[in-house]
Amino acid sequence: MSLHVVQYSGGIGSWAATQRVIAEHGTDQLVLLVADTRIEDPDLWRFVRDSAAHIGVEPTVVADGRTPFEVFGDQRFLGNARLAPCSAVLKQRPARAWLTAHADPADTVLYVGIDWSEARRAPAILHGWAPWTVRFPMCDPPYLSKQDMLDAARATGIEPPRLYGLGFNHNNCGGMCVRAGQRHWLRLLEVFPDRYADAEAQEQQLRTELGDVAILRDRRGGTSRPLTLTELRLRHGDHGVTC
Repeated sequence: MSLHVVQYSGGIGSWAATQRVIAEHGTDQLVLLVADTRIEDPDLWRFVRDSAAHIGVEPTVVADGRTPFEVFGDQRFLGNARLAPCSAVLKQRPARAWLTAHADPADTVLYVGIDWSEARRAPAILHGWAPWTVRFPMCDPPYLSKQDMLDAARATGIEPPRLYGLGFNHNNCGGMCVRAGQRHWLRLLEVFPDRYADAEAQEQQLRTELGDVAILRDRRGGTSRPLTLTELRLRHGDHGVTC
């Protein structure tokens, strides 16, 4: 009997993917594998607990032990939309270590919760997780929107993670994802100014150590240059965050 391991990120896509896995294979050989980045929104863990209890499978949590900014400091590189080592170090490596110790590639299927709108990511994911077989349940019909998935969770009695309702597209890293753009970071400044201030301070510390680096880029005027979180905040008239 195959082992079915879901990369259970705490996002609505991985929850919806799990429902399709259960519908086909049940829960006897189901693993909900959660990677802890140490900066997740507390409500992510509420959602993981509630949904796992509803499924009837205890989540398996793995962790490197560091936060993204600690990884950036150790690697002497500030993550950004183009390259973010935090994902590989804090999520992929701990998950792969668990798979190596507990899951035979010959008898294991790994599931990732990207959906049909992100199908372009599938080849790289397949390559990255070799030799394990990887499937993408939400890339198959019936095709669901993110709102469809949120509604489906509520229909089962599970309240989705709060970040979606607060205007964030993803429920990862407490909204402090370095892959996100300026609009996302301005939303973080509006909703969680303390988190923005913390990221701003840590970015500035890395700038002190590494030089003119930043999470974001300013591409106005046909040129590209680092755009710091401090400059983004001041540009939009918020002078209340101090670092």
